[in-house]
Amino acid sequence: MTTPSPIRLTLPLTPEAARALKVGDVVLLDGDAVATVGMPTQKRMVAEVEAGHELPLSLRDGAFFHMGVSYEDSDGRPGAVHYVNPTTSSRFNHLMPTLIRGLRLTATGGKGGLSQDSVDAMREVGCVYFSFVGGASALLSEGVEGVTDCAWRDLIMQFRLNRLRLNGFGPVIVAIDANGNSIYERLMTSARERMPEIMRSLRPSQNNETD
Repeated sequence: MTTPSPIRLTLPLTPEAARALKVGDVVLLDGDAVATVGMPTQKRMVAEVEAGHELPLSLRDGAFFHMGVSYEDSDGRPGAVHYVNPTTSSRFNHLMPTLIRGLRLTATGGKGGLSQDSVDAMREVGCVYFSFVGGASALLSEGVEGVTDCAWRDLIMQFRLNRLRLNGFGPVIVAIDANGNSIYERLMTSARERMPEIMRSLRPSQNNETD
């Protein structure tokens, strides 16, 4: 059985291009995305969106990743990239629906998925979630050509809004598609279905431990 070749896409996606992707698609990414790992950053983003303000780096109809970036920083401009490192997206579950709807995001990504509220928002606007492999910082970093701009320099580097130029970033997996399908929900459903069997299999060993 042959492994399908990754789909090569350029960010930002259109909503139509996002809706054409399906859960399980393997993708390489080119183009531009904004990334940060900062909780204070995303709270500030939500405040700006709710106030009707534009962000200092435009993200409308764009791609937003939960990912830290380390790079040379001199003369007030970002320089050569050292590495990128994705973080857990579920940390931001309470913030992401507002950002997805308010910015009309067409792509987001990180590790571990997002809540059902975010999935609903993604389905409304036409947005996909790309899952980044944990522990693959070196591989992902190879797909980043550079940091082309940054904003909110009062924050530490990884918490700033950092705009990345991507070239063959990945491979990443479509883990939540724009039609509301989620790998994570399928896994949870499967786990719930298997739980009675798992519990039954544990009872004999538990009984033996009490003998």
